[in-house]
This record gives sequence, C-alpha cells and structure tokens, in this order.
Amino acid sequence: MSGGVYLSSTGLACVLGNDMPDALDALRRGGVPPTPVSIAKGNGWPVYKLPPQEGNWLERVRRTARNVVAQTGEWGDRSAPLFVASSSLDIGYMEYAKPDLRLGGDLQDFATIVSEALDWQGPVFTISTACTSALNAVLAAADLIRSGGADEALVLGAELDNRFTAAGFRAMQLLAPGNAQPFGAERRGLVLGEAVAALRLCARPSRWRITGGANVVDGRNPSGTEASAVRAMCQAALAQSGLRPEDIDLIKVQAAGSPVNDAIEVEALKQVFEQLPPLVSLKSSLGHTLGAAGAAELALLVGCIEGGAWPSTDYPLDETLGITLSTEPPAKLRNILLNVVGFGGGHASLLLKDCQA
Repeated sequence: MSGGVYLSSTGLACVLGNDMPDALDALRRGGVPPTPVSIAKGNGWPVYKLPPQEGNWLERVRRTARNVVAQTGEWGDRSAPLFVASSSLDIGYMEYAKPDLRLGGDLQDFATIVSEALDWQGPVFTISTACTSALNAVLAAADLIRSGGADEALVLGAELDNRFTAAGFRAMQLLAPGNAQPFGAERRGLVLGEAVAALRLCARPSRWRITGGANVVDGRNPSGTEASAVRAMCQAALAQSGLRPEDIDLIKVQAAGSPVNDAIEVEALKQVFEQLPPLVSLKSSLGHTLGAAGAAELALLVGCIEGGAWPSTDYPLDETLGITLSTEPPAKLRNILLNVVGFGGGHASLLLKDCQA
C-alpha cells in the first residue's frame, strides 16, 4: 500500500464511560452490565447503554459528539473531511422528538446534525452499511488521504439510543436475554450497545499505521455469515498490506454471540490461518454497537494496548470451536487484524501496525 495513513488519536464514549480513561478503569473493574430496555409493554431486552445524561435525544447527541471529538485534539478551522458512520442514524430523533415523523428527511440528515454540533467546515460524508459502517468509513478516509485528497480526516461512528433497532433484531429472534457471550458455550445471540467513537486519521507518521483493508459483500445470506466471504475479506486485506497470515499477531474478531455465525467465523479463520494467532473480542465489554462498531472497537483496542487494560472473559467458551480468547495483550504485538462481519452480507477488515513494536 503506497503512502502512509496513520491513526493519530481516538475518542470514545460507550457503556464503560464517557472517555478513554473512564472506559479503561471500568474495564479493569470487570466492565459494566447491560441495562434492560423496554421495547414494548412487557417486552424488554438488555442493551449496553451510554452513561445517563440530561437533555433530549438531540441535546445528548450534540454533547456526546463534541466530547468525543474533543478527545482527538484541536482541529483548527475544522476543514478536514468528516465521515459520519451509523446504521440507525437519526431514528432515535424520530422516535423521541418527532413521533409523528416516519422515514422523513434523507440519509444525510444525521451527518448534518453532527457536523453542525461540531461547527464542521469541511466536506461531510455519510457511511451507512450496517455493521461495517465505521470500518468502511475508515477505509474510505484512508483512501482519500493516500490519494493526496486530504492531509487528515475524522471518522465518527455513532450508534445511539432508539427502540426501533432493538425491536427489529428481536423480531428476527437474534437478541440474547442476558450478557453478551462471544464464542461462549451458552451464547444465545446479540446484545446491542450504544457508542460514539472518533478516529483521527492523517498522513503524518505516528504509532499506529493503517497498512491494509478490504470490504467484501456477499448477499447469499443477508442475515448471516458466509465462511467464504470471511476468508476472502481476510485474504484481500492481507494482500493489500503485503503481509502473510503468519505475520498477524492478534485478531480482533467479530464474535457477536450468534451460535451459528460465531462458529462459521472460526471455521473461516482456520481456513486462512494454519495456526490461529491470539484472538480478542470486545463485544462482551461494549455490546454490538452496529454501525459504530468498527470505530468503537478500534478505539478501545488501541486504548487497551496503550493503557495496559484488557477485556476479561467471565464465561465458559464453546469447546467445540477449538479456540481461546486472549486474557492479555500478546508479548509480540506488531500487526493486528480487525474484522467486522456485517448484517446484510457486508464484511470488512482493517490491518493496523504498531510502529513502536
């Protein structure tokens, strides 16, 4: 991959806290459990919610976006490209602020809300490709920087409170009634999560370099995972970065908790890697933050490595999968593969290099 694209700073608000230090402290204490959310009368499901704050939906969005972007440092005139990634977009606003509005406006409305809250002056793009939204936004921003179209860019992944998303996944019988258990012996489905994460990408060298990535769409199974697509995703990302499977020191897996999809993901990884490198899952800590997942999980993983925290697994793993999840960062950690397997047949990978390793 010609040209250098680097992840220079991150910001995060999630169930663990409103910034990275709070999130890492909560992680060291064992995490924060999900909160029951009522979808309809007598019908509630757990969600890893953002910490409570005052104000209506719009006020909370604006405040959270400003807080998370502030964590990435000063932006000057804010003329860089902004990529806003989300799967639910402004559906929460429609539910709480405009109950009479259904499917109004257009796809860019939520990005406009965010950019105005940030007083952003540069071009603003919406990326909404289900669970791969934020990782695809990173790939798009990296391409723009690599081509010379920008010196830096901001990716903002956002998944905020609404009942529509939980109701939809519940209707498909994809939600678990308790905590998230990625690769768990008793896993029963997804546990959704809320998060807002900011990634500052630039051409200036820093510790973390984006060395490759891939997006693969396979529509044969819109609600599930295809092993061939996962395999193609990993292989394409490796090829773009010039790396071999044996060069990978850690894989951030999707592992959303679906009994079938988790098993297919493991099967596909074993087809790519003769010997699996260490694996880490973040969904037992964050929940499945859908369109924000690529940004939230990337930010938290980098925070864990830099801050000396690590997600714990307090449930038994499925022995039939033949895998383990890392309890600490690997001693050798240079190249990291981050995978997101998306609803609708979308699959995305990103390769991150620790230039200080």
